[in-house]
Amino acid sequence: MTVETITVLALLIFAAAMLYSSVGHAGASGYLAAMALLSVEPAVMKPTALCLNILVASIATYQFARAGCFSWRLFWPFAVASVPAAYIGGAIVLPGGFYRPLVGALLLLAAVRLLFAKPPAADAQIKPPHLVLCLMAGAGIGLLSGLTGTGGGIFLSPLLLLMGWAETKQTSGVSAAFILVNSVAGLAGLLSSWVPLPSAIPLWAVAAVTGGLVGSHYGSRRLQSVALRRVLALVLVVAGLKLVTVAA
Repeated sequence: MTVETITVLALLIFAAAMLYSSVGHAGASGYLAAMALLSVEPAVMKPTALCLNILVASIATYQFARAGCFSWRLFWPFAVASVPAAYIGGAIVLPGGFYRPLVGALLLLAAVRLLFAKPPAADAQIKPPHLVLCLMAGAGIGLLSGLTGTGGGIFLSPLLLLMGWAETKQTSGVSAAFILVNSVAGLAGLLSSWVPLPSAIPLWAVAAVTGGLVGSHYGSRRLQSVALRRVLALVLVVAGLKLVTVAA
């Protein structure tokens, strides 16, 4: 990987971390999109996304929890099932021919989520989810997050909102913590397979932490603008289509 590629990727990681952390996400799909656009190898994409996810999700979890946007009662049923599943998924190293289309589909789904998902009405009634549903959803999301190198927030957030299980800010806080534990479990599983970390991780980590601090600080107090969501969705679509096309 050239110095130019490493530097450009650092700038894109900063932008992704800032945008995603503002809504309680750690930015994995953004990092994967940036790496896909720069033709980074799948062997580098997964460990990089998980490492950066852990850093940014830690910051976002702290910021949203401090702002009172976290519910332990809502968080733990999803997490208790997702963590072991994420570890198993992380230990599975998919060949590039399978990994690229899977991540490409994930990025396209993320784009749809950003473009069309709407927060619940202010007067919408929040109802607690059934424990069995939480465990089933947590296990499925955890496995997929480990396989792809994401934290699963892109699946949990719309689920919480569409089912009326949490309001927007609480969804962001719970999703941040969910992404954190899944990313830790996924990385632990990946490292158990003796997969090396990229040498440029320290530089990318600084970029992610800086973006995460900025984004989560403002995001825990205000929502991301529609314009930014649309720009981010466009990037995800381009990267997703690139991965799917390459795989084909």
